[in-house]
This record gives sequence, C-alpha cells and structure tokens, in this order.
Amino acid sequence: MRGFSKAIITGNLTRDPELRTTPNGASVCSFSVAVNRVYKDANGAQREDVSFIDCSAWGKLGEMINQYAKKGSGVLVSGRLDQRSWEDKNTGQKRSRTEIVVEDFNFTGSAPSSNGTSSFGASDTVTSADSAEGSSDPADAPAGGDIPADAEGQIDLSEVPF
Repeated sequence: MRGFSKAIITGNLTRDPELRTTPNGASVCSFSVAVNRVYKDANGAQREDVSFIDCSAWGKLGEMINQYAKKGSGVLVSGRLDQRSWEDKNTGQKRSRTEIVVEDFNFTGSAPSSNGTSSFGASDTVTSADSAEGSSDPADAPAGGDIPADAEGQIDLSEVPF
C-alpha cells in the first residue's frame, strides 16, 4: 500500500525566510510558521497555545517566497510532511526534525513590498510545479524562467509560469 502525507497550516512567519543554494545549484527556502490555537481548559478558562512549524520550499517557489514573504506575513501553506534524522557531531545525540515540504503557498493578508504597496493579496497563490510529487531532492526541484514584472516591480500573477 502506498502512503499519503499532506499538511495544511495557516499562521504567521516567525522570521524572514532564508534562501540558500545546494551544491547541485538548487534553491531552497526555509521559514517557520507560528500557528495559534485557542481552547478552553478543564476549568472553562480560555487558553492560547502556539506551535512553531518548520517549512522548506524548493526552486522558484522558494525563491518567490523568499522575495515576497517577511516576518509576520500571514500565510497558508500546504505540502507533505518530511522527517529527517541525524547524529549531532558535537554531542553524539540522535536528532530529528519534522517539517512541511511546501507544495502550495498563499498569502492570507497583504505583504508589503519595497515601495510600500502590496504585491500580493488574500487570494494570491503560489504553487510548486511538482506539487503532486513534491520532493526535497535538489535534482527534482522545479525549474522556471524569469517572472515578468511591471515598471513598479509588481508581479502580474497571470504571467507566473506555474
């Protein structure tokens, strides 16, 4: 039987995204999303809990997230769960990390651009070209060309190639 992994979260970026390039030349963007949950405890008092979810986005999707998302941006992220394990070189302890490998990304509010205007709105979506088979393997990272922008640097979402 084939497994299935899908995670959908909405929240706010806890820090500016970080973009790096792998030795194979693939771009990967890392960021964390704070997800708030409000609930009532056993005494009926309202409580709030926050979870911090690590995310990574590959290729053009990661580059666009890095360019337009900033700390505090409201986002909706969907993708597959991925867990990695390793041994800490300094302490010898086993470590593990679970993250969402992003396949779809939406801004849930507006993200400020460098000229103070909003370049994305609540209905704007950025989708990975390989969302059906999302991969963290740099060789499988989506490829794409330049995204057309108008004279003010705003992206025309109808021209996005994915």
